[in-house]
Amino acid sequence: MTTSRVLVVNNGTLSLKQLRGRFEDLGSETDVVDAASVPGSLDPKYQAVVLSGTKVRAYDSDYYRPLIDLVMGAKVPVFGICGGMQIIAVANGGELADGPQRVGGYEVQVDKEEPIFSHVDPTVTVFHRHTLYLQGAPAGFRSIGRSEHAPVEFIRSDDGRIFGAQAHLEFRSDGADILRGFAELYQ
Repeated sequence: MTTSRVLVVNNGTLSLKQLRGRFEDLGSETDVVDAASVPGSLDPKYQAVVLSGTKVRAYDSDYYRPLIDLVMGAKVPVFGICGGMQIIAVANGGELADGPQRVGGYEVQVDKEEPIFSHVDPTVTVFHRHTLYLQGAPAGFRSIGRSEHAPVEFIRSDDGRIFGAQAHLEFRSDGADILRGFAELYQ
């Protein structure tokens, strides 16, 4: 059996080790590149791309242009985590707004018909560490999860290839189970 390989784009997350560990626990090898060094096209050795969270706000379209070009041009599944989702959303016309600071576990309702949620209940508890919130799914995407604090906790592209989570899925068991559902799309 061939081991799957995931390209993890480090956008400055504080939890790179945990994020890589989740995918390695799921049987995928991981390689890391920072956002400023992404390749112009995805090497065929990768079966998926994961964008980490970021300490930098997602508004810098010029800085993130090579990353967005890679994500939108890749033919493999992509998952943006926290700031990674925000980068994808803003690049596609989504709007972010400041909101209450959330740190810790929060409940989110998810659309169970989505394959990435096949291993979780309709209400999950996921880890948040942020103050920015996506106000609506951008064009070409739909909201597939919501909470009392945010109208968009998860997104999926209309073609079913690109996903995003407001939460840091590298923490908590529900987050790990959502990543397992994602991994089943490319393994």
